[in-house]
Amino acid sequence: MSTTFSMRWIAIVLAVICAPAAAQAGEAVTYEVGGESFEGYRADAPGPSKGLVLIVHDWDGLTAYEKKRADMLAEMGYDAFALDLYGKGNRPADIGTKKAETGKLYDDRARMRSLLLGGLAEARNDGDQEVVVMGYCFGGAAGLELARSGKAEYIAGYATFHGGLATPEGQSYPADTPPLLIMHGGADSSITMDDVTELSRELESAGVTYEIQVYSGAPHAFTNWDGDRYQERADNLSWAAFLAFLATNLSD
Repeated sequence: MSTTFSMRWIAIVLAVICAPAAAQAGEAVTYEVGGESFEGYRADAPGPSKGLVLIVHDWDGLTAYEKKRADMLAEMGYDAFALDLYGKGNRPADIGTKKAETGKLYDDRARMRSLLLGGLAEARNDGDQEVVVMGYCFGGAAGLELARSGKAEYIAGYATFHGGLATPEGQSYPADTPPLLIMHGGADSSITMDDVTELSRELESAGVTYEIQVYSGAPHAFTNWDGDRYQERADNLSWAAFLAFLATNLSD
């Protein structure tokens, strides 16, 4: 990527992030998967769409954070849908409950994949539109679970922000996995550089197209505006990288 192109994307990102907070542009969407109710969030581009982005939430569940990211994407001309993996009204507030909710899905990966595919279908309104799947922390790990499953069709790419990278025993990446963009904090003590190295070896062995960006000094959860580990530099650079990834991989 050229320096001029990179700086242009960073300027756009800064303009969006620094703009005064606006009312949510999207709307809550209740949908069902396997007879259970879930509540996602849809934000559509105001004009012709550049493509569709599926957002997978972190371990808090779907909150104002993912909704804001969806609104940012809509402002940039993309349709965005933030899915729900926990169930309507289930938004854990403390660390113990968050661990319990993610633990249920890690222990039942068939259910995780089913809920991801259900959210994907809702995002598309049961169509076959190309989608880029992106996720934060737990959501990044969930996105890679979907990538390894090979069950999602018409996916243009997967992107993770400080997401879990470990591959469960017995799983692997199919050779036809769409391009992956991994954005990682160099100072992340939860998901280490050893994990990054192991993932790169797996992807090389599988012949998967991927890019890994590491941001020096950035801890885990570096994109979380309200957290004490937020790092503005890494947030801006990773968002710019993600927008470039969308522009490269999503057809209008």
